[in-house]
Formats: sequence, C-alpha cells, structure tokens
Amino acid sequence: MQIGVIGAGAVGGATAALLIRGGHDVEVTARGPQLSVIRNNGIRLDGAWGSFDARPEANPLLTRSPELVIVTTKAHDATRALRANREFVRGVPVLVVQNGLAGLQTAAKSAPRSPVVGGLAMYAASFLKPGEVTVTGTGVTYLGAPTAEALDFVSGVLSPVMPVEIVENFVGAQWSKLIVNQINALPAITGLSAQEVIADRGLRRLMTASIRETIQVGVANGITFESLHGLTDARLRLMARLPITAGETLPRLFAKRMGSVPNPGSTQQSIRRGQPSEIDYLNGAVVTAAAEVGMDAPINAALVTLVHEIELTYVFLKPDDVIRRVERLTGITV
Repeated sequence: MQIGVIGAGAVGGATAALLIRGGHDVEVTARGPQLSVIRNNGIRLDGAWGSFDARPEANPLLTRSPELVIVTTKAHDATRALRANREFVRGVPVLVVQNGLAGLQTAAKSAPRSPVVGGLAMYAASFLKPGEVTVTGTGVTYLGAPTAEALDFVSGVLSPVMPVEIVENFVGAQWSKLIVNQINALPAITGLSAQEVIADRGLRRLMTASIRETIQVGVANGITFESLHGLTDARLRLMARLPITAGETLPRLFAKRMGSVPNPGSTQQSIRRGQPSEIDYLNGAVVTAAAEVGMDAPINAALVTLVHEIELTYVFLKPDDVIRRVERLTGITV
C-alpha cells in the first residue's frame, strides 16, 4: 500500500520505518537536516522494536496521492502541514497521531473531504539526531473515529506492524494521554530525563500536583477517563482526592513503565533541536479547558510559562529553582 507520513520526527519516523518493514511503500515529508539525511541514508530505527534501516521516499511535501495519510507533526504544525499537502490529501483517509485534545477537530477542518481517524501513541521514541529514531519503551497506539469503517481500515493497515487498539471513548483516551504527558514539562524545564525528574522528591511532588490539577479539570469538564497505560477512571478520580504523597505512586508507575533508558520527553527533544514545543497543547490544553468551566489551573499555567522561557533562553533550571519559581508564580507551596 502507498502511505504518506507527514512529519518524520520520533513518532513519524518510527511509524514510517515499521510500515516499510511491513512491506508498504512510504513517502515521508521532512525539513532541513532531517530531509537531507533521510534522502541520503534513510531512517535508522533502533530500540525496543528491533533495528531496521528504512529507505522511504522523502520530500518537503507529498508528491503523490497515497491510499492513507498519517499526520505525526507536532500539534501546532498540523493545520499548516495538511493545508500545504491538500492536493494529495483530498479525499484520502487521514490518521492524525498527536498529543493534546484538538487533533481530530484540526484534521477535520483542514481536510474536510477525508475520513479522519485520531491516534494516540503510547510508546516512547527519541529523535535527537537526524535520521535516527530509538524506541525506548513499547506501547499501544490507540485509535478512535466517528465512523467504524475508517477505524477498521486504519487498524487493518497498522495492526500487522505495530500494536494498536480501537477505543470508543476517544475523548476520554485523549484526557488520559494528557495526564501521561504531564511527564514532558519538567524534563523540558530542567534538561533532565523523565526518570531523573521522577526520582527527585521535589520535582515528583510538583508533577503529582500538576497531574491532580489535570484530573480535577477533566472531571469538571464531565470527562470519563479511558483505561490505558495502567490508568483507569476510578484510579484517577481517587488520586485527585488523595494527599499528594499518596498520589506520587502515579509518577513512579510512569517511570517504571519507561524502563532504564533515559527518556527526555518530546518537549525537551523539540527544545534541544531548536524548535517550538507543543507545550500549549499539553499543559496549555489543561489551562484552556479549566477556563472553559470557570476554573483556574495555576500549576499547569506556571509550567507552560517556564517551558516558554527555556525555549527562549536555552538555559535549563535546577530542580530547587523550578520549585521556587512555580511557588512564586502560583502562590502554592509544593
């Protein structure tokens, strides 16, 4: 099958390599050094799903109409990327694999003639060097869509090459993934791996506080959290009521699932590549959702502020400085 992958970063590069290993004909879009390296050397996939050298066709934009388009850009690039490729996207099924809450709606607006499927990648992949993707932790890609036909089609393409699962409550799954993505901000602010952040008592408490705040905002928005990655609706609602110290078991669970290979998180990876992060679609999405129901989300807002500061300065903060800055911004003792 001919497949177009728009955005050959960590998730896009891994997806493209797995599809090629499965026998598909894949064209990827990329920019700058990533485009040059893929054209010359292909994509080197390493890690938990084995090693493989994939040789996709690579161009700044799609050059042909595929049978399936997979969008794996950062959330803030999705609209631009779909519109730039609209000649070859029009009418073709689109799978958008993105963090945050707006992926399906963004794709539906930008590709109105295409059946759209949402995807949530629960595996961990690092992309710190052009043309090289390392899968540091395996996991399922969850799929959801308004129509069963589109879901079945996309699942049928992906399931032979990677673990996938269809969920009916896709909005709830997006919120559960948003909670998992709380691991991203603090590594981006400190320059530490997610495991190192969780091992630090103060940063672990801060992460727990941001998770609790996210759960409380989700509950206020009437969300039923989908069961995924060891999370359940009942467990998350209980965590939001327990003392911080009891809630720290959740970050510890995240660290355990990530294993021993240092995971910098996707937000830190963007910063180290000199690219804008998608923090406004992660912690920022919590702030927006809180405002929609008349709430505040001060801890998530503070983390967004600090990540944007690091994007400008490229100077990471020490753990104690992070705690002090958050307490100063929020008036909350962590």
